[in-house]
Amino acid sequence: MKINLSKPHKALRFPSGKEMKNRFMLAPLTNKQSHADGKLSDNEFNWLAMRARGQFGLIMTCASHVQAKGKTWEGQLGIFSDAQISGHQRLTNEIQNNGGLAVVQLFHGGMRAAREFIDEQPVSPSDNEEYESRALSLTEVHEIRDDFIDAAQRAKKAGYDGVEVHGAFGYLVAQFLSIEFNQRNDAYGGTLKNRSRLLFEIVEGIREACGDQFLVGVRLCPERYGMVLSEIKQLAKWLIASDKIDFLDLALWDVFKIPEEKTETEKKLLEHFLELDYKNVKLTVSGNIRGGKEVLQVLKSGVDFVTIGKSAILHHDFPIKVIENEYFIPSETPVSVNYLKNQGLSSNFIEMMKSWPEFVKD
Repeated sequence: MKINLSKPHKALRFPSGKEMKNRFMLAPLTNKQSHADGKLSDNEFNWLAMRARGQFGLIMTCASHVQAKGKTWEGQLGIFSDAQISGHQRLTNEIQNNGGLAVVQLFHGGMRAAREFIDEQPVSPSDNEEYESRALSLTEVHEIRDDFIDAAQRAKKAGYDGVEVHGAFGYLVAQFLSIEFNQRNDAYGGTLKNRSRLLFEIVEGIREACGDQFLVGVRLCPERYGMVLSEIKQLAKWLIASDKIDFLDLALWDVFKIPEEKTETEKKLLEHFLELDYKNVKLTVSGNIRGGKEVLQVLKSGVDFVTIGKSAILHHDFPIKVIENEYFIPSETPVSVNYLKNQGLSSNFIEMMKSWPEFVKD
């Protein structure tokens, strides 16, 4: 079981040797601010730069697609082309000049990719009638694996400290992990070992291509989209044992909740993962970590660093506020459009936030 009584201001060293100046990571938040060709826009740069100046120890980009046909929403940042490198370099320089670690999240939407952006039928592990997607051929699976690895090398060239492989929320890597969406009968389907093969090949390929001093993380979610809690726990064990990752990022929806899946115990969802032996791998979690009280509670439970989403939107300098005041409570929502503009959100991002219940005032 993890035991960690670290304070939020304390530095954290990863197995790769990279050091994070405090225990706050900016969540990889969809913001719809970049250009149609996947290049970084001034709006997305400003949003992330403001969080770097606000002293987040690790700044993670939004989910950035590794193939043009993996694009899932308007204004999505891409990392599938060398033409996008210069924008990423501008971003990594700004983040690192403010003392933060710069990490890009590698992503493919799979069956959830939007036809209006990719101009072709979305792909998935198996044919899916609901999403009108087609099954990937074995050759295409290998191409996607290689494109994840190529994107990581592109990220390293752009100056990123590392990457995170997005394996959550029902996107392509998670679709392969899913007992619901993966009905393949080859080496990438069937058993959990087979369904996780793509993820492990991506991680191993990134580590080999980018070296031991490059941060590699994996984001997982143990619920919804055909995820099984016991399987995700086993997957976490395998990732830790592989000695290929620096951190595991668990998206829990709510770090204080009981699992939706019935278990033999009354343990909270987070407790199921705190009982694992993480060796040198660091653990971060997200979900309803609102203010100073929750940050300290989660860190004291044994989590190495916290991932902040909603409160990072509301307060670009959330780490400073919590470090200076452990009782800090974030602004109540809904907030005004002007409030969000002052926190570095562009009009496109604010429009997206209007889809969150009771977040933006009319």
